[in-house]
Amino acid sequence: MIRTSCYLATALLAYASQAFAQEFPTRFVTIVAPFQAGGPSDTVARLVAVPMSKALGQQVVVENVTGAGGTLGSGRVAKAAPDGYTLGISGSGTHAAVEQLYANPPYRALDFESVGLVNTTPVVIVGKKDFPPNTLQELVAYLRANEKTVTEADAGVGSVSHLACSVFHSLIGIKPTVVSYRGTPQATQDVLAGNVDFLCNQIVNIVEHAKAGSLKAYAVTGETRSAMLPNVPTTTEAGLPDFKLTVWYGLSAPKGTPAPIVAKLNQALSVAMDDPIVVKRFADLGYDVAPPQQRSPAAFEEFMRKEVDLWARVLGSMKPANSP
Repeated sequence: MIRTSCYLATALLAYASQAFAQEFPTRFVTIVAPFQAGGPSDTVARLVAVPMSKALGQQVVVENVTGAGGTLGSGRVAKAAPDGYTLGISGSGTHAAVEQLYANPPYRALDFESVGLVNTTPVVIVGKKDFPPNTLQELVAYLRANEKTVTEADAGVGSVSHLACSVFHSLIGIKPTVVSYRGTPQATQDVLAGNVDFLCNQIVNIVEHAKAGSLKAYAVTGETRSAMLPNVPTTTEAGLPDFKLTVWYGLSAPKGTPAPIVAKLNQALSVAMDDPIVVKRFADLGYDVAPPQQRSPAAFEEFMRKEVDLWARVLGSMKPANSP
């Protein structure tokens, strides 16, 4: 009798979940971008929001919740009701590396349901336009010789610029003076103004500046050269083959969000990623849209676990910061 009751309860729960998913959404859905407006996570969120709105039949809005290296916004998503109405842009620093970056993080790397991987892009090492080095090998030599006076910009703990340059530091054995900002735009702007010497940034943030000659681009961290900066060598070509790094963005939901709702959100996200306008815009910015076989919730979950393991190895020897 008890076993029968359990089966009945399970069946009723499954039925209710399916019914809820069929009705979902009945109101607007929020995507939390954990960094400033105009930054990469914000750009990704806003590009997928419009076609997702059409696919879901309800408006998808973007809200910027900034601070603490993106963990305030991502923490909000982690603590939100698991009903599909609050989603978040996830990335290396805010998710895969969070447990290595903070002694007491406000959430764990896998405290989310994986909706889908959106895109990937390489990192570019750049310097101010009058920085003496002209090649990556010259840059490495200059940084080693001027370690105590050289300055580096990043967008805060957990940002792509912070993670990428942390790897760069460890590979070439330096500890420059780091100037941290609340977002990518300010960090990039101060290098453009010549107030800070260099930074490591994803290509979307610096491609136009590099093309215009207002920043020196030394190398890209991908396996191949970027179509956006075809004259900039890879780190392998430039003499630092161990510096390989791919930036990625995905869409996540709070842990416990019903699988049928996650599937519906994933379908809407896939529609957005197949939208020719979105594909072209991402390509223009230097992003590679995730191929269909990498877009499913299960594929993104597996990808996330591998990323968590990767950053545990990369950052395992670093002392974590205090909890944000």
